[in-house]
Amino acid sequence: MKLLVFQHVECEHPGSLRRLLARDGVHWDAVELDRGEAIPDLDGYDALWVMGGPMDVWDIEDNPWLVAEKAAIRQWVRGMGKPFLGICLGHQLLADALGGTCGPQAPPEIGILDIELTEDGRNDPLMRGLPARQKCLQWHGVRVAQAPEGAAVLARSPLCAIQAMRVNGNAWSMQYHVEVEPDTVENWATIPDYLEDLIAVMGENGVAELRAEAEREMSGFLSASATLYENFMAAAR
Repeated sequence: MKLLVFQHVECEHPGSLRRLLARDGVHWDAVELDRGEAIPDLDGYDALWVMGGPMDVWDIEDNPWLVAEKAAIRQWVRGMGKPFLGICLGHQLLADALGGTCGPQAPPEIGILDIELTEDGRNDPLMRGLPARQKCLQWHGVRVAQAPEGAAVLARSPLCAIQAMRVNGNAWSMQYHVEVEPDTVENWATIPDYLEDLIAVMGENGVAELRAEAEREMSGFLSASATLYENFMAAAR
């Protein structure tokens, strides 16, 4: 398998999923879109992952490359029918690219919070083997307000009704972070917008508190990410 990854800031990479890709000898290419790197010919890849980032889906004036990225996602999912995984911003971009809508998440969801699988989620191949209720790292101020036509909502939380979805039978995405690893909180707190939002929600000690909470849940995060990875690869094959 050859994997293409769209990144929007250097520190939001596939995280803990990288060790699984390395274990399986999966070749992957990252395109750092925020640095102006061009989207390659999609025909050369078998799966597409779209990661998170500090920009919003509508910020095309400051980030004009979002237009080409949404077109590529639309071509990949609708035109080519190939396997897709979107995380956080990638979740929102999938919705936006396919005719859904996104809007402000009020209040922002930041912290280690519960998500719950829907009935569709409990029966979805990507979620097979995952608990119906699980703790996840959340760090977002935008939500998918309306899923694309034909999408199945796979998970929800009290503050966000569309935490995960499946579109077209080949594309999955989630608002929460499945790629968390031990240094994630520290790395993301170096992004000014993320740090500002974290402090607004959790207070001046937010970084230390979130890091400690993440450490307590890390074994569960890594186990869930491994299960989701295996499920995605099985579906992609």
